Amino acid sequence: MKSSWLGVVVVALVVAVGLTGCATKTYVQQEVAKANQASDTKIGEVQKQVETTQMDVANLKKADAAQSQEIAKLSDTSKEALARAQEAGKLAKGKFLYEVTLTDEAVKFGFNKAELSTEAKAALDAFAARVKGENKNVFVEVQGHTDGVGSEKYNLTLGQERAEEVMRYLNSQGIPLHRMNVISYGEYKPVADNKKAEGRAQNRRVTLVVLE
Repeated sequence: MKSSWLGVVVVALVVAVGLTGCATKTYVQQEVAKANQASDTKIGEVQKQVETTQMDVANLKKADAAQSQEIAKLSDTSKEALARAQEAGKLAKGKFLYEVTLTDEAVKFGFNKAELSTEAKAALDAFAARVKGENKNVFVEVQGHTDGVGSEKYNLTLGQERAEEVMRYLNSQGIPLHRMNVISYGEYKPVADNKKAEGRAQNRRVTLVVLE
C-alpha cells in the first residue's frame, strides 16, 4: 500500500514538472516574440531616419549644385565680393542677389574727382529705395573702378575715394554702415578697351554688389 502511494506521488511530481516546463517554454517564447517585435520597430524607425537623412542630403546637394551654377554665371568681382562677405561672416544665406553698375556716364564723376553729381545721387536714391523696399538683411559691397589713365597707385586711390563717397551717400539714405563694405579695383578690372574714349567711360564705374 505504501509503495502504491509513493508511485502516485512520483507520477504527480513528474506531471507537475512537465507542466511547469511547458509554461516556462511558452513564457520564453512570448518574451522572445516581444523582443523581436520591439527590435523590428526600432529598426523601422532607424530606417526611416536614415531615409529622411538621405533625402535631406540629396536636397542639399541639389541646392548646392544650383547655387554653384548661379555663382558660375557671376562676374569675377561679384564672386570675389561673395567670398569676402562669407569669410567675414557678413551673410546669413551666403547668397548673391544682384549687382548694379553705375558707369561714368550715369554717375558723372568729375575728372579726377570723387564728388557725386546730381545725376549720381538720383541713381543712388533709386538703388537705396530698392534695397529698403525689399526689406531684407542684405550686405552691399561698393566697388570702385577707374580707366587706365594715370598710375596704378593713383587709380587705386581714386577708385577707393569714389567707392567711399558712394557708401557715405547710401548711409545717408538709410543703409547701415555695418551692412556695407568698400573696395577699389582701380584700373585692374576693365570691362572695355582703355584705348578708346567710350571704353574708358565704361571702365570709370562703381559697382554695387548686393548679397544676402
